[in-house]
Amino acid sequence: MSATRSTGIRTALLTVPLALGLLGAAVAPAGAATGHRAGTSLTCHGAGVDPSARVRYRTETLIHAPLRTVWRLQTDVARWPDWQATVRSAERLDDGPLRAGSAFRWTTPLPPNPASTDPTLEITSTVRQLRPGSCLRWTGPAVAAGLRIDGVHVWNFTEVPGGVLVRTEETHTGPQVDANVPAATGILRQGLEGWLHDLKTTAESGAR
Repeated sequence: MSATRSTGIRTALLTVPLALGLLGAAVAPAGAATGHRAGTSLTCHGAGVDPSARVRYRTETLIHAPLRTVWRLQTDVARWPDWQATVRSAERLDDGPLRAGSAFRWTTPLPPNPASTDPTLEITSTVRQLRPGSCLRWTGPAVAAGLRIDGVHVWNFTEVPGGVLVRTEETHTGPQVDANVPAATGILRQGLEGWLHDLKTTAESGAR
């Protein structure tokens, strides 16, 4: 996938008002992830996504890299901009290893759109559950002037022959996404599969 297309996928996730009429403009890389919405929701320490959310998506991919590499990439939040093209900044709001209670703030560009004049969307995430090398669950809002999306995001990591099976599920709530659930779900799908693609590509390239 080109850097331009990867950027389009991740930006779409967090710019719902602008992207509602642009579904299909960005396509996930073939074979990068297998998504589905059916079945039991993912959990971490027994907690899952928002059961009342109308916008939800789950997807997974096999990464041919050691678990320690995949886990380090995913939990070293401050380095997300190094391998995620649309993450412009990321900062931890506490010190030490990522753990339950840790918080982080990150930003992504927000193109001009009817809902907000802000150039940047700011996301503040708080880790609610974490099991080292196994699972993560965080919650938090993505906000700009006139725009708010509340998300719950769960990640599961399982060592399998040949690498790590990474599964992720996320829900979104808020007036902008609830106004058009099918479109917002499609945007969420593109964003999650784009994230897995970037994680897979970076981990398999030998990043440490």
